[in-house]
Amino acid sequence: MSAAELTPPEAARWAARAGLELPAERHAAVAAVADHIHSVVSVLRELDFADTPPAAAYNAGQEKHDAAA
Repeated sequence: MSAAELTPPEAARWAARAGLELPAERHAAVAAVADHIHSVVSVLRELDFADTPPAAAYNAGQEKHDAAA
């Protein structure tokens, strides 16, 4: 297990800190899902979006709806 993986006791501690009641039988499942989400987000963080304008620059009204384009 790597140091970055969330353990079931840590999942329970974070849930309690957020004010969520987490039954003991759910600790392992929540930790596994959190680890999966973290792995997906880690991949997204590696993507280069240098040429992508920020969402605030997008204006749907300026789009041209031309099937030939």
